[in-house]
Amino acid sequence: MHSGQGDCCVFSSILSRSTRLAATVAALACMAVPAMAAPATTGPELVIEDNDFLGPGGSDQLSTIPLLFNPNVRVLGFTVVSGDGWENAESAHLRRLLEIIGRADVPVADGAVYPLVNTRAEMRLHEQQYGAIPWKGAWGGLGSIDTAPDAQPAIGTMKEGAPHTPPARQGAVQFLIEQVHAHPHEVTIVAAGPLTNLALAIREDPTFAETAKQLIFMGGMLDTSMMSITGNADFASDFNMIFDPEAAHITLTAPWKAITVVGSVSNDLMLSREYLGQITSKKTPLTTYIGSYYDPLPMWDEMTTAIAADPTLVTAAVDARMDIDTSRGPHYGHAFVVPAALAPKDSPMRVMHIVRSIDEKRFRETFAHEAQTDLAAPAR
Repeated sequence: MHSGQGDCCVFSSILSRSTRLAATVAALACMAVPAMAAPATTGPELVIEDNDFLGPGGSDQLSTIPLLFNPNVRVLGFTVVSGDGWENAESAHLRRLLEIIGRADVPVADGAVYPLVNTRAEMRLHEQQYGAIPWKGAWGGLGSIDTAPDAQPAIGTMKEGAPHTPPARQGAVQFLIEQVHAHPHEVTIVAAGPLTNLALAIREDPTFAETAKQLIFMGGMLDTSMMSITGNADFASDFNMIFDPEAAHITLTAPWKAITVVGSVSNDLMLSREYLGQITSKKTPLTTYIGSYYDPLPMWDEMTTAIAADPTLVTAAVDARMDIDTSRGPHYGHAFVVPAALAPKDSPMRVMHIVRSIDEKRFRETFAHEAQTDLAAPAR
């Protein structure tokens, strides 16, 4: 969820859109459609993961496992964006993890430090007007936003040790654009954090999205209002969209050939203590790392990257038009869906493949096997 040039790229105006009509018709949206298997390819799947790699441990960092340990995937690099934490610390934690598992050869490109428009002051005002946001990431985590810094602080002491590997020469935006054009229509972008880096890439290069193969992103949670009351309100919060709503809107209305949404479904699987015991029953540098920094969270980002590596994991999905509310009201940063027949005329809303269920047993078995592999798949 991250990159350094983001703080100097603020858009003077972003189109605000009301979702009042959409909310009344969303229940009519989408007939269920079967998940589609990925077409056969002659080589490995080329992937760039863009994420807010909060560390050590946690869903952000563990999302690297389904990509790095799958022999059918070639990771071109990781790009980092502020979100769950600050970009500089996230980048350092990720680079240290790659060193621990023997994959320091994979580039890590530093990305956006700040959202395009949203600020800590604006989020604080939103809380005062409409109620608390459970998880505020870099702006206070689960605590108070009042004590969070406005600017990115220096990196503190790292439990796992500081990395020796520097970040990539290019920033995240340039890295994304260069890689997509070096492999036209072959690169899957997996986004599991705020979409700031992708929005900046789209603004710098309007052909970026259409030159990629597809976008698969973690976010766009729907039907979570009741969950916030009966379950964990933090898990019902669509933080990746809330942290930078304008970037989400720009990214999700760009001309991608395909967009897959891994939203509410990602709350369904937890990294439980029992499952952790299964993973760490075999000792490797990675399982030791996972066991040392255990965090009992839903496997949000791990599920997203697993679907990118193997789309046949998806057992049910629906296609619908989706966008993010950028109006400065109570639903700022919230996703909404509209049936194609009721979408506003000339709407920029794109049809997206919204995952509803996956093969949970196969996901858990595959993830545990990959986590126990002695070495990550070598670069090709």
